[in-house]
Parts: sequence; structure tokens; C-alpha cells
Amino acid sequence: MRSMPILILRGLTVFPGARVNFELDDQFAIAAFNAAITSRSKEILLLSGKTDESPESNSLPGSDGLYDVGTIAKVKQVLNSPEGTRALCIGESRGKVIQITKRAPAFVGKVENLPDADGEFSAGLTEEMTELMAKTNALRERYAGMTNNDDEDVPIFVKDAVLPGKLSDLIAQDVFLPPERKQALLETLDPLERLKLLNQFLLDAIAFLEVDYQIRLTTVQHMENGQRERILREQLNIIRRSLGEAVPDDNENEAALYREKILALNLPEEVQDKLLKECEHLKKAHPASGDASVVAGYLDACLALPWNTATEERIDAAGTRFILDADHYGLDKVKERITEFVAVRQISPKAKGGILCLIGPPGTGKTSVAGGVAKALNRKIARISLGGIHDEADIRGHRKTYVGAMPGRIMEAVSRAGSKNALILLDEIDKLGHDYHGDPAAALLEALDPEQNVAFRDHYLEIPFDLSDTLFVTTANSREGIPEPLLDRMEIIEIPSYTDEEKLIIAKRHLLPKQRVKHGLQTRQLRVFDDAILLLIADYTRESGVRALERELASICRKAAGKIADGSLKSVNVRVSNLEEMLGPKKYKRDEESLSDSVGLAHGLAWTSVGGEVLDVEVNVMDGTGKLELTGNLGDVMKESAKAAHSYIRGRATELGIAPMFYKDRDIHIHFPEGATPKDGPSAGLAVTVAAISALTGKPVRGDVAMTGEITLRGRVLPIGGLREKSMGSLRAGIHTVIIPRGNEADLAEIDPIVRAKLNFIIVSSVDSALNYALAQPKNLTV
Repeated sequence: MRSMPILILRGLTVFPGARVNFELDDQFAIAAFNAAITSRSKEILLLSGKTDESPESNSLPGSDGLYDVGTIAKVKQVLNSPEGTRALCIGESRGKVIQITKRAPAFVGKVENLPDADGEFSAGLTEEMTELMAKTNALRERYAGMTNNDDEDVPIFVKDAVLPGKLSDLIAQDVFLPPERKQALLETLDPLERLKLLNQFLLDAIAFLEVDYQIRLTTVQHMENGQRERILREQLNIIRRSLGEAVPDDNENEAALYREKILALNLPEEVQDKLLKECEHLKKAHPASGDASVVAGYLDACLALPWNTATEERIDAAGTRFILDADHYGLDKVKERITEFVAVRQISPKAKGGILCLIGPPGTGKTSVAGGVAKALNRKIARISLGGIHDEADIRGHRKTYVGAMPGRIMEAVSRAGSKNALILLDEIDKLGHDYHGDPAAALLEALDPEQNVAFRDHYLEIPFDLSDTLFVTTANSREGIPEPLLDRMEIIEIPSYTDEEKLIIAKRHLLPKQRVKHGLQTRQLRVFDDAILLLIADYTRESGVRALERELASICRKAAGKIADGSLKSVNVRVSNLEEMLGPKKYKRDEESLSDSVGLAHGLAWTSVGGEVLDVEVNVMDGTGKLELTGNLGDVMKESAKAAHSYIRGRATELGIAPMFYKDRDIHIHFPEGATPKDGPSAGLAVTVAAISALTGKPVRGDVAMTGEITLRGRVLPIGGLREKSMGSLRAGIHTVIIPRGNEADLAEIDPIVRAKLNFIIVSSVDSALNYALAQPKNLTV
């Protein structure tokens, strides 16, 4: 038993008598060879791993990672160079690891030498042994011939081996065998048994090579036969052409298949004639030409359309309302309009319905309402996102003359839906653009007009397709971005902003259960109390819809999942007291100072695409030369409104208690905060006028009052738009008194009853009457 370094081999087995060169690529191997070359015996044990992967350093011989029998080799040379470290060694005998004595920087262990029994045959070989060695040599030569290894490539000493053990070792080293079989040969100490085992392994390897050879031969023969057939067919076609006979083409078969499909669809005469002509073009085109693939692609696109496929429509007004109620909370007027729309179709099934246009702030459920309509009517749905489209060809397709032409988005959506009476959702129609490529909104006119879309022609398809059974639903954030001709073709359904109470119900019924499932939480593991949700709505979101609310609820679910996963808690209860711990500091804090009475500061109301907002107006009056300064990224209409307010004040300076000559010796600066946000529109005129009068008279404006209205030079207050959203913006900001024009009195019926009950609306027709309520120290003026 000797102590020596051990080298772990990957996918390699070394036998006694083998001469092996190693390129050392890791520190363990280099350390093992360096230890061997510096020892007196210069011996190293070459031990195989049971997998091709590098065994872990804590693997022990005899374990699942390493064998315990290897080859004791003599290290002849270790060469270190910039290219790497190389070593040369020669296998001498078998060895077995008895004990590992050292693990780093390399394995070192006590190794028992396993002597070879070849010495027993020094007096001579038995007849059985001689025949077995001859048979083994014959199998080796047969194997070498099948693997294209000529006799010159086989080491001479393999042929000259006269002892059975040495012969089996040299052959085993030379042939390709699975590692586990080579290890079995290495662990077999009896030469006769080892030779018999090698014979069996060689027979198995030869059988595998014969099967592999037959498979490869058959494959080559099939390829040669196919090539031969193609050559003969081409020669036959040349002969037929020489004789003036018709030559059959592969395109004929393809064209025949297309023709069969076209006739089976029973298409309108115009469409069928057009497609059959394309079949003739395909038949005449060369198979390898680009025209053949273009025509085939065109026919595929036409045949993919649902010419005769439609779902059985379910027209039930009561059922529609039930489905909408199940999927959406609130939106009663929206549901009522949609139910009326379905009721008309229920009474008159053949009536061509109009195009619905859902307009509302982001996150209020426009897209999901459209999905609910499709579900209620049992129609398939396909969505087209129109945001950013500025090319007419995106809507109506490209002409076939263009490379890579394809159908437009409308026909592609119909094909994708697979039904001619599908619901096509045109999302974000107010975000359409236009440039020198054309106006996509104009391209939509034909598709959305029930009188014209019975024969809609896509530029790519060039054949009429009936879209009259298709229901189009569009969505938008505002009317302003929709061209008038397009707006005129649609039935507008406005989706209002949600109140805090509606958001609470939506969060409890829909958003929170959805996020619980998404994050793998059960109801008992996460509870969010109502007061926490209301605080979340007020201080962490400021929106008309519920998208930000859903994101915050998702954040709570993630925090809860983290606490449950690390074992710190079994369940999480979210209350007002720990909401800030879950979500961090409040994102939207109410400016209590702005709600106090201030000179020169009035609260206006603005409408945006995301809902209503409070728009503060600040006015400073300074000694100067009568300049009027307007800042805050204002549009032309708003600037004109401020100038109108200035002129109104000049005209009534005496009645208002203002020095008549203020416009000559006083500079007025009107500023709208949040200067990075563009602002425009006439509805801030009343707030500008009140703030300016306050600054000139020194009388404070009530901080608990918001106002909206356009003013004239005579001081009249004219009606404005977006009152519903503006009133909800005021409520969100904590302002409960709103001054509105008398012309908007009828619009109060459109405001949510909950919002109406919480707000005090003051109706005015002139600036003078508004001042009585807006100024903290009102002056009795003629109204």
C-alpha cells in the first residue's frame, strides 16, 4: 500500500500500458501532477468519475461521484508554458483507493496495488486462451475496418501482445466503449474473464455499427433515388417540350388544390372569378419564381377569411345586463345604453347596429366593457390597437406590388377572429396620427359606415368583403382627438370616473381577489380592511380609473407573500395603522395651506384625459407700468381668457373698489402652477377673474371653494364642458363647494348621486354673483 496523488478524470478511462498526454485545465489536476513529479516514485492514480461533469471536491472514491479502482501511472514529464500545462504519463498497473488522506490542493490517498494475473501464463498459453486471443484480434480488426481505422493507425504493440491481460487492456484503450463498460474491464482482474468480457463488448459495438451503417446506407439510397427521379422527370419534360406536348408542372397540383377550396366556399361571383384568375396565374408561374410565392400567399390570405363562418348570436337584453353586472360594478348608465343597443337588435334582428364609441378616462374599464359586450352577444372578439398609427396602409393594407405587402389591420383582425360577425375592438381611436403617408382616420370611414362596409375593399385583397355583420366598438379618452366625420358615424357612450365608494367595491369584489390569486395567497392569509382601502384610494392614488389602485394592491400582495414565505407571519391584516409600513410614505398629500383663505389664489377646475383636476390660479400685483404677465405653459385660448378678465376688471374697477388707473401703474402677474403641463381652454376664466380681483382689492378668496366657467367682457359666466369629471376632481381635492355657470345646471343630473350629495353646487350667471360666494369678505353687488 502506497501513498500517492489522485487525478480525477472526466469521461476517460486509462488502462495499464497506455501512454496518455494530458492538457491540464484546472488547479486540482495541476496540483496532482506537480505532487507526482516531485515525489520519489513519480506515481499518480488515474481515477474515473461516474459522469462527464467535474466531480465535486467532497466526492469520495466509491461514492456516487467516483469509482474506487483506477490505474497507477508513472509521470514522465510535466511541461508548464504560456499556452497551459501539459503532462505525459504511462499506465503501469491497477490500483484501488483504500483511504483519502488529503483533499487540497489535490486528492492524496493510500492506494493498494492490484497485481495482474498475466504472470500465470508465462509458462505458456492454453489452447482455449490462444483461440480467444485470436478471436479478439479478429474482432478488433473488424471493428477497425468499420470505423475507418486502418491497420497502420493501430499501435504495433497491440498486434504483438502475447499475454491475454495485456492484449485486452491495449484493445480496450484503443476502441470506443461507454465509460461504464471500460470501467468494468478495468475492475476485472482475471485475464481470461476480462478477455471474454471484451469479446462481448466488441460484438455489441460491431452490431451497433452494422445497424448504423444500414440506416445511413438506406438514407443515401433514398436521396440518390429521389435525385435520380428528379433528373429523369426533367429529361422527360425536355423531351415533351421538344415534341410540342404539354408539360405538367407542380404548380398545377397546387393550383388545383386552391381551385377546389375556392369552389367549395361558394363565394360571390366577383370574388370567385378574381381568385380563379389568380389560380391560373399560379399555374403559369415557375415554381422557383417569386411570383408563385406571392400569388400563393395572396390566395392563402383570401381563403383564411371567414366567408361563411359565423357564431350563433345571442341577443338577450336581460342576459346582457346580467353579464355586465357580473363583470363590472357601477357604470349604470353605460350598462343601460348597451342594454338598449342590444334590445333594438332583439326586436329587429336584421337592423344594422351603429358603431359604439366608449369614451372615458384611462382605467375606467372601456376595454373590459367591450369584452363584456362580446361575451353577452356570444361573438368572438379581436382587438386592434390604433395608438400611434399614422399610415393609411395600416388600415386598408398595401398593394400587392409592394414587397412584403399584407392585408390591413381590419381584415387581419377579421381573419384572426375567424368569424364574419365578430366584435372588432378599435382601441385608442383618439390616438390616430396622420402624415404624408395618408390619414388612417379617413381610411376608417368606409369600414365604420354601415351603408358602405357591405363591400369593404382592402388594398391588398382587392375583393369586396361584407363587414355589415361585424360589430365595431371603439374606445377613446376624449372626443377632441377624433375627427368629426368619424365621430359622426359613432354612437357615443361616456364612461365616467369612479367615485371612492365605487372604487372600494371594485377593489373588494374584483381587484383584490384577482391579485390574491395571481400571488398565490388565500383569503385567510391576506385581509385588507375597508378603511385601509379608502386611505389607499385617497393618499396613494389620484386617478379616475382603478389601474393605480390595482398596482398598489399588487404591491401589498407582494409584501404579504414575502412575510409569509420567510415565516415571520402566517397571515397579514392591512389596516390604516400599518398601511404606510406596507406601501411607504403617502404619495399624494393634501395641501391644507391651499385650502385656507388666501389673497390672489383661486381654485379653478380643469378637465384632462385622465379625469378632473383642481387648477390653482395665482395672481400677484406689483408696482410697475401696467404690464400683464401670463405664465404656466398656457395655450392661446387661456391667454385670451386672462386678457378678457383683465379688460372686465378695468371696465368695472370703480364698482369693484379698485383704483381706476391700476392698469397704468400696477403690473399684474397671472401664474398657473405645474408649468411643465400644457394648459388651455376658456373654463378657467372665472377663477382668473376672482383671483385678480382678490389681488387688486386685498380681499382673500375662500379656500374651500372651487369654480369653473368662461367669462365675457360683460361679466357673464358661460357654460363649460366636463362638469362631471371636474366635480369629482374637486371632491378628491377635499373642496366641497363648487361654483358653476347657470348654463350647466342641467348637467347636474349627469353627476353621480353620491358625488352630488357630497358637494354644494352654487349656480351663477355673472362674475358679480360669483364674487359674493368666492370672496371671504363679499361685497354687496348688483347681481
